[in-house]
Amino acid sequence: MRGRILKGVGGFYYVLAEDGVRYQCRARGIFRKDGAKPLVGDEVRIDVIDTEAAEGSVVELLPRKSVLFRPEAANLDQALLVFSFTSPDPNPLILDRFLIMLKRQEIPCILLFNKRDLVKKEEAEALLKAYERAGAVHVEGICAREEGTAGKLGAMLRGKSSWLAGPSGVGKTTILNCLCPSAKAETGEISKKLRRGKNTTRHSELFPIEGGGYLCDTPGFTSLELYGTEAEEIGNEYPEFSEYAGSCRFRDCMHIREPGCAVREAAENGAIPMLRYRSYCCIYEKEKEKSRY
Repeated sequence: MRGRILKGVGGFYYVLAEDGVRYQCRARGIFRKDGAKPLVGDEVRIDVIDTEAAEGSVVELLPRKSVLFRPEAANLDQALLVFSFTSPDPNPLILDRFLIMLKRQEIPCILLFNKRDLVKKEEAEALLKAYERAGAVHVEGICAREEGTAGKLGAMLRGKSSWLAGPSGVGKTTILNCLCPSAKAETGEISKKLRRGKNTTRHSELFPIEGGGYLCDTPGFTSLELYGTEAEEIGNEYPEFSEYAGSCRFRDCMHIREPGCAVREAAENGAIPMLRYRSYCCIYEKEKEKSRY
């Protein structure tokens, strides 16, 4: 029987099968032998072991159309990337790494900055303008608790499997609860049992969206590493650089300290947001340092 993994915790996988039943499953040992690991969002085949107890076994992983490893999830159509204008302040190094990772895997991204009500209009507009050419298909400032926000976001997500991600404390759980009533109930139960705050997410999980589709909630974090990316490739992942890179004096210009760099000049003149250029320089230097070891 076919199904989709909604959650994986403690070696158990919770699969919504084509018969509408949610089965608790173990994965066959062959996956470990082959170096494969079932992920939230995976389409799988299961064998039902106990119909009454809704228990089964994952016997086959079906081909994936996309996969992300931090946080882990598979078969997602787009990413809903959430940061906040303040509390916590946006971290360009984490945000830009996110955008690079999604661009390299060809996963469309909706970029939201939450807590718009806590900053001045000029500050909000400056941050949104800095990221309007950064590669996301949509960039917007929101207040997650504001009436009408859930309806607007629901229209963007309906009918698709979307990856909800971002640092801790930016309001992802508030957004999730607005869009997925079943998530609100489950989060409340966890809070009562474990006496943790309702905003604590400890594993990735798919929740159905009203009107169709899924939203994959993921744990928040404070850092993000790029894997399989060479320092020399980083500049190609900044879309706003492409207009100027061809005018650099040197064909292999890395846009750091080289004379005649049109990209650096564009940043100094305000044509490229300095926020993004400084972030690029930091990411480049860090990836360059990693390659030495």
